[in-house]
Amino acid sequence: MKSNIELRDDVPIYPTILHAVKAAAEMAPDRVAFICEDKHVTYAQYERAVGGLAHALQGMGAKGGRVAIVMGNSIETSVAAMGGMAAGAQIALMNPMYTDHELAPLLADVDPVAIICSPPFADRINEQAKALGVENVIIMGVGDYALETWIDDPSLKLPEPLPKPEGKCAMFFTGGTTGLPKGAEHNHAMMELFCRVIVSLWRLDFDTERICSVAPIFHIWGHHFVNIMPIYMRATTVIIPMYKPDDVLASFENHEISVFAGGPPVIYMGLMGSEKIATTDFSKLKYCLSGGAACSEYLLKTWEEKTGCAILEGGGMSEGAPVACNPTHGERRILSIGPIPPLTEIEIVDLENGQTVMPTGERGEVRIKADTFTSSYRNRPEETAETVRDGWLYTGDIGYLDDDGYLFLVDRKKEMIMVGGFNVYPREIDEVLLGHDAIREAAAVAHPDDFSGEVVKACISLIPGQEITEQEVIDYCTERLVKYKVPKVVEILDELPKTGPAKIDKLKLRGLR
Repeated sequence: MKSNIELRDDVPIYPTILHAVKAAAEMAPDRVAFICEDKHVTYAQYERAVGGLAHALQGMGAKGGRVAIVMGNSIETSVAAMGGMAAGAQIALMNPMYTDHELAPLLADVDPVAIICSPPFADRINEQAKALGVENVIIMGVGDYALETWIDDPSLKLPEPLPKPEGKCAMFFTGGTTGLPKGAEHNHAMMELFCRVIVSLWRLDFDTERICSVAPIFHIWGHHFVNIMPIYMRATTVIIPMYKPDDVLASFENHEISVFAGGPPVIYMGLMGSEKIATTDFSKLKYCLSGGAACSEYLLKTWEEKTGCAILEGGGMSEGAPVACNPTHGERRILSIGPIPPLTEIEIVDLENGQTVMPTGERGEVRIKADTFTSSYRNRPEETAETVRDGWLYTGDIGYLDDDGYLFLVDRKKEMIMVGGFNVYPREIDEVLLGHDAIREAAAVAHPDDFSGEVVKACISLIPGQEITEQEVIDYCTERLVKYKVPKVVEILDELPKTGPAKIDKLKLRGLR
């Protein structure tokens, strides 16, 4: 089914988002582009900082190569991401809270010319760079790489010529069948088109919006709603370095926020749990955006009652966005992630071979065809061929379309676990568990959780004669995995159930049969 929504004809078309950076600096040089705590930069200053970093990266040979970025949320992170792309490099954004065990294979796969990090992570990254033979480590905010070095130098501009639309510019990591995440590759045209699609669905205003985002910039939601869409719109963006409900609510008043790119439901639940919500002025708030996990009917209703502002749900993935979005102008359908976006085609196909298109209202795997989605994973030709077939990207989500083209997601064909909006891939957890000397079998599955939606449950059996406690399993994983991947529940069984001679029955472990 194709979309019946048209792109807005009153919005600019740029070859790349970098051209939007130049346009914003020319059209609104003194407008504040980003605010983070007590720091801010205007669009003119932002272009200078991006240009300064881009020239430095080109001097390191980054053009045509890859640049890894390991940073938390800050203005410097936005400059690092945009500067890497302006240098003609492909950026690879990584979770700074990953353990060394998790970071090392990602960095090795990316094979970066340079690694950019924040000061708190400098020691770790220098060790990783040394092990990989990476000579260039940039510590943002320090010395030659402090914003103050660039923002007051009017001679600094973006390097010319700017990259071409078809050039690779970024990768976002998603789970792989080998247990290691794989990098979904994006080009400049995908990112620019994303902006035009979003402003067509969510009738956002150019030059006046004030956007707040709490999502991590290393995640596609955070990157796109902090780093590219606001710049395309010449908006002012408030970056929250670390999610604290009271700080977020204070920003609504202090910065007169009009758009809250909140992300997964756990963010909204946390805000509703703060006493401050009863006294917060939401009068400037027009739109609240949610994605990463489904909102409950209770959350949608209660948030609107408390704030007077509806949550608009959408869906995306590391491979691209949006899959679908509820529009600001038009019907919102509860529990649907919205109608098919402009220039997008979605089909529901059978679960067995993915070729038979299912009738309206019947469930199957969601496949999507749009120029906002990747056509490749870095260094993973087999997984690329499995996911992208005949121009269709197979999402692994199970859902259905109604007669009007609204998409409803009901389950996941993949075994992915959704922890507070973060994707956790069981194979990675399984391999960590199986690295323990006492564990014979391991299977990570989703376990319901009132706050995060789901948490990781580790089901294990032991090698005869070995002993281990649930807490020892958790401690072992804590040393090797980022916090949200660590099992919160551990079940030790004599033997894991099987569907066949060697296939662990994860549905039974989840209590689904």
